[in-house]
Amino acid sequence: MDYRRLGNSGLKVSEIGLGGNNFGWWADEQTSTAVINHALDQGVNFIDTADVYDRGHSEEFIGKAIKAKRFQVIVATKFGNPMGDGPNERGGSRYYIIKAMDASLRRLQTDYIDLYQMHLPDPTTPIEETLRALDDTVRAGKVRYIGCSNFAAWQLCEALWTSKVNNLHAFVTVQPQY
Repeated sequence: MDYRRLGNSGLKVSEIGLGGNNFGWWADEQTSTAVINHALDQGVNFIDTADVYDRGHSEEFIGKAIKAKRFQVIVATKFGNPMGDGPNERGGSRYYIIKAMDASLRRLQTDYIDLYQMHLPDPTTPIEETLRALDDTVRAGKVRYIGCSNFAAWQLCEALWTSKVNNLHAFVTVQPQY
């Protein structure tokens, strides 16, 4: 397996990563664990999931499967999509980010997330609020790196500029829609 830098960070991830979208919805825990273990045996060290994938079951299955080998695995998860019916159970507000991160940490059975990604832009929350909250998670040691997903180019530029002018940790990765 070959490894590359994760975005503009110094972290090395396998060229092939394992997506966790199928875990829970279409693959039960036993099958998910077998897939994860096989990927790790092949040198894959990067697993990507999201809190919304089968309402947290993907994170739970991954957490159980890698618990004894956590130091070998770079775990990415995402937040922002609705996880409930309430108005504060989604998005990029400080309130929601802290709540979502703590829930992901519990499900993943870990005390840190390697890459925490905003799953989609939140037009109702100022990007500075989102980035300040994410910066705080990094400074607290609960998140190593931050990234975004499904951002338009102008939204990414705005986020990077906001990080730069406010001396905040910036997105190191972008996960575009195929």
